[in-house]
Amino acid sequence: MLDYHGDFPGVATYEDRTLWMSISPDPWRLLTGGPSTTPSTRSSSEIIDYRKEHLGKNMSISYLHPIHAVRGHGVFLLDDTGRRFLDTVNNVAHVGHEHPRVVAAGQRQMAVLNTNTRYLHDTIVEFVEALLKTMPPSLNVAYVVNSGSEANELALRLARTGTGQQDMIVSEMGYHGNTTGCVAISSYKFDGPGGKGPSKHVHVIPTPDVYRGKYRSPDEKAGINYGSHVRGALKMIKEQGRGPAALIMESVISCGGQVELPAGFLTHAYSDVRNAGGVCIADEVQTGCGRAGDHFWAFAQHGVTPDIVTIGKPIGNGHPLGVVVTTQRLAEAFQNGMEYFNTFGGNPVSCAVGLEVLRVIEEENLRDNARIVGGYLKAGLRELMQDFEILGDVRGPGLFLGIDLVTSRETRQPATRQAAYVVNRMRGKGILMSTDGPFNNVLKIKPPMVFSLEHADFLMGALAQVLKEDFLRVGS
Repeated sequence: MLDYHGDFPGVATYEDRTLWMSISPDPWRLLTGGPSTTPSTRSSSEIIDYRKEHLGKNMSISYLHPIHAVRGHGVFLLDDTGRRFLDTVNNVAHVGHEHPRVVAAGQRQMAVLNTNTRYLHDTIVEFVEALLKTMPPSLNVAYVVNSGSEANELALRLARTGTGQQDMIVSEMGYHGNTTGCVAISSYKFDGPGGKGPSKHVHVIPTPDVYRGKYRSPDEKAGINYGSHVRGALKMIKEQGRGPAALIMESVISCGGQVELPAGFLTHAYSDVRNAGGVCIADEVQTGCGRAGDHFWAFAQHGVTPDIVTIGKPIGNGHPLGVVVTTQRLAEAFQNGMEYFNTFGGNPVSCAVGLEVLRVIEEENLRDNARIVGGYLKAGLRELMQDFEILGDVRGPGLFLGIDLVTSRETRQPATRQAAYVVNRMRGKGILMSTDGPFNNVLKIKPPMVFSLEHADFLMGALAQVLKEDFLRVGS
């Protein structure tokens, strides 16, 4: 290695491999008389061709040059060429890709027992005990399921059974899952391509967005104004001779562009819904488990306590796991004679994984890390706004941030094409990003929670380089 550590002179990048192989002799021929070979794996193009023919036709692929991922570790994904990518968008790998403690916990339990909840086992009790310690005292009954979509589907049943009503109040650009029931309450889906709008039992309020929404005053007045639309929906439901089943809201609206709810909005909305006989559902599938930094659950930032909390992605760290947490009152109402059984929900392996995720979050101080690193990153990105007009807004709690790109700060015109350009240029620099929002102009940052200050500096440095490119110059 000539006293070098890591990289050493003489090795080309993968992009230059074809050129160097064309002018360099293959030493393997001297040893064996034949060419050197590589492991037999499908190329990216072969995988894409097979997907197009034999997998669901509306499954999307990220980036102009898709990533052929073969391994994950911490905040990184590695592709089939050995290149390492800093992952700033994968909030599924909550405590880090393939965290060794989580992997080991699943392996240990899988080697001993995996069965369903009709048999007694300790692991589900240990997992639920640990989870409920993070919740307000009134939320003390759990149903363990397999995904965030399943969690929200069950939350719908709990709300509708508990109230005897069907009508749901939802946010514009809200997303709650891919089941039929969840798509029916997800404006992101039913108001998007291929959607058919809301059903008569679904009432959509404007996205509570103080940057580009209907009310742009970033104080409690905006929360009151947006809350008036909840009251308007409740009035409409009453005039139709019905009552509300529930209000369901993400604690930070993800697909809407990492939108932080204005102060006072949830306080007024929850009060109005409950006074009308409905219940309140907090969708924490993307924002929960310490990601918000200041609190374990993002709804706590607003000083409210929901009647139902739904949990998904982060709690399993890539393993299919979800949870619904609710009150004794709603759980008892749901016990109406119809058994609730889920073949895989609450199995010992899933519960062992979830329990270890909770332990890692606490023992590695990942909530504090989200607060510290997220605050540092948010401040650094806001400093970049001084140099780059295209950065219209930086928002979000902890490690759940959004960067709203605009062609004009005055008009706040979305910079959709530029956002797509940034995502692909950052991929070229070894950083994975993605976009969201109604105009796909918001760069979303929600990395594994082990994201560090050094990773934040690397991200900001690369972003600053890309933002200097001609295609991203806007304004005067």
